[in-house]
Amino acid sequence: MSTAAVTRTRRPGAVLADLLPAATATRARLRDAALVVGGAALTGAAAQLVVPVPGSPVPVTGQTFAALLVGASLGAGRGFLSLALYTLVGMAGMPWFAGGAGSATFGYVLGMLLAATVVGALARRGGDRGVLRTAGTMALGSLIIYAVGVPYLALAADLSFGKAVAVGMLPFLIGDALKAALAMGALPAAWKLAGRRG
Repeated sequence: MSTAAVTRTRRPGAVLADLLPAATATRARLRDAALVVGGAALTGAAAQLVVPVPGSPVPVTGQTFAALLVGASLGAGRGFLSLALYTLVGMAGMPWFAGGAGSATFGYVLGMLLAATVVGALARRGGDRGVLRTAGTMALGSLIIYAVGVPYLALAADLSFGKAVAVGMLPFLIGDALKAALAMGALPAAWKLAGRRG
């Protein structure tokens, strides 16, 4: 990649995926399609890491972390398309949702779709380039997932909102903090590595 191309992709409006070279518009479209499919596959693979939580219909999975990383790495547009593909393929029968598309936990999947989009938009504004910014970006993404997933859980499982919060959010806050810590290390480090290679 030329020096001009490197400088252009590192502007504040760039995300990590923009650092992958594409010499022509056709190659850029192929790159973007591969990233969208890869992000969906990564989220689906991470969803297979399931740890049941006693007393809760919501398990701990890797899919929320993957969805937020996909959004931050790909940006809002590609992140949305990637999570939309993940959602649609899962609804079509791919067994990569915890509990399935018709379960009470499906709201978290919808929340991930929105969260990946918002996190991607924040990443385009530099929300993944520093430790504190990344922490804030990941925290907001997690809150969006809960904002959709918890009310959906309450309605689908016929729970009070307080009970849905107790079983569908509170047991997962420590895990979310650990995921945010991983992202706080990984994303800024990826930008630093890209800077050294440039």
